[in-house]
Amino acid sequence: MNPVSVHRGPGRPGRTGPACVHRACLLAALSVGLVLPFAGSAWAQAPAWPTRPVRLLHGFGAGGNADIVTRLVAEPLAAELGQPVIVDARTGAGGNIASEYVARQPADGYTLVMLTGGHAVSAAIYRSLPFDPVTDFSMISTVTFYPLMIGVAAASPFATLGAVIEAARGAPGKLTYSSVGVGSTQHLAGELFAAMAGVRLVHVPYRGGSAPVQDAMSGQVDLLFDTITAPLQFVRSGRIRALAVTSRERSASLPDVPPVADSVPGFDVTTWMGAAGPARLPSDVQVRLNEAFQRVVARPDLQRRLAEFGGAARSSTPAEMARLIETEASRWKRLVAQAQIERQ
Repeated sequence: MNPVSVHRGPGRPGRTGPACVHRACLLAALSVGLVLPFAGSAWAQAPAWPTRPVRLLHGFGAGGNADIVTRLVAEPLAAELGQPVIVDARTGAGGNIASEYVARQPADGYTLVMLTGGHAVSAAIYRSLPFDPVTDFSMISTVTFYPLMIGVAAASPFATLGAVIEAARGAPGKLTYSSVGVGSTQHLAGELFAAMAGVRLVHVPYRGGSAPVQDAMSGQVDLLFDTITAPLQFVRSGRIRALAVTSRERSASLPDVPPVADSVPGFDVTTWMGAAGPARLPSDVQVRLNEAFQRVVARPDLQRRLAEFGGAARSSTPAEMARLIETEASRWKRLVAQAQIERQ
């Protein structure tokens, strides 16, 4: 059979055949061999996360514990990630506004939230939430654990927690107590205290920050239920009288202040803060964030600052943090039922 003629251009006959086919294959192979190493190099050099600033949200006002701790974490976290970390406060609903916002963001690692113990409390105190406290988030790591404090203004007639309980029993519904929002740990700690002490108090919620402390000092609210962080400087200056801490043991930051359990046997409330992102974060991003937070929490300077505010620095794996929230939510649900605290 005669070979088939092809035309490569005017007046230039050519032929196809085994030799031509082999040359074509060889040229194709060579061209692929030249392209693939460059393509692989381009893929290997693709920029790793993060390539732009990361937002770190919290849900409480300026000057409060969540704001202070988030800002303490942001600077060393930025150094670990090699990108700016921007603190963004979205206040209200005991931190739930910030939590809901982050739960609805793209799962790309650029929007994170510092959760507080109120995240688990909300699962117990609210009948329904616009998010699931566990499955709608990718947990990253815990950062700190700490007790709350009950305090009064320096001019208050109450010198001890026992005196508060006696006065509250004599005038049900007269004394007020602060919290950083409905569904916060402070809110439920106040309700639990009232139930266990057999008294009735009036809850006054704030958006967090320094407002509860200021109103306690001015006498606008009778009792301050807050972290040690926000009022500590005023306790030391004598403008606030610390009556009790909510942990079972005394706090190293307030060694002369007794635990609530001395007056209300069995009372024990501690809380925490930790970082999370939207559900379904890419595994490599979640691992990178966990490693970064592990290093941040291990820094001696951060541990020292947290201890000054009554906190104990403690990191975790994502799975450990998820179990903490599940356990705390179950615990608070039992306490709410046992104390017959009204759900919101």
